[in-house]
Amino acid sequence: MKLLNSKLLFKSFCCAFVLTIMLTLIPFEASCQEIQQDVFRLHILANSDSEEDQSLKLKVRDEILKYTENFYKSSNSKEEAIKITAENLQSIANKAKEIVFENGYDYQVKARVADVYFNTRTYENVIMPSGTYKALQIEIGNAEGKNWWCVMYPSLCVGASANYQELKDNMNDNEYNLLTKEKTVYKFKIIEYFEKIKSFFL
Repeated sequence: MKLLNSKLLFKSFCCAFVLTIMLTLIPFEASCQEIQQDVFRLHILANSDSEEDQSLKLKVRDEILKYTENFYKSSNSKEEAIKITAENLQSIANKAKEIVFENGYDYQVKARVADVYFNTRTYENVIMPSGTYKALQIEIGNAEGKNWWCVMYPSLCVGASANYQELKDNMNDNEYNLLTKEKTVYKFKIIEYFEKIKSFFL
């Protein structure tokens, strides 16, 4: 009888603990979803994981970032950034193809605006939560290699000179604080696992 009561007490404790965690995560998850609604990302997939294909991916990255550098300066929202990208999608694909061919490869290149799932990622001083984001996705060849990503809007795609002020100007204080505080990475990871568990049961 005592053993049965102990098991029941332990199960009750576990259920209460899980429920408490879930209730704590709900508002945090809502904030993560707000970030997903405000951010437009860049996603480049290499043909393969070979050293040559990965090097080619980075060359394509560098040229695409140069080519689109001024595209989003007049954008005041993610929707405007997506519209500008859609209007220039063919020229972006052509630029990527040009770099591929100039480097001696005959890979086909595809460019599209797509819904792309990302795991929790760190970009310099910014932590991006996992989730599905709108992204400019560029696929090189078979697109089976390691990918490269950054944030096109608000712009964080320029390495050490990333415009954190632009990020701050285009997000509310809560979103900006979540992205730039190192301790939130643990919560982001918990949300990532939480989302995977939910998707398993849906």
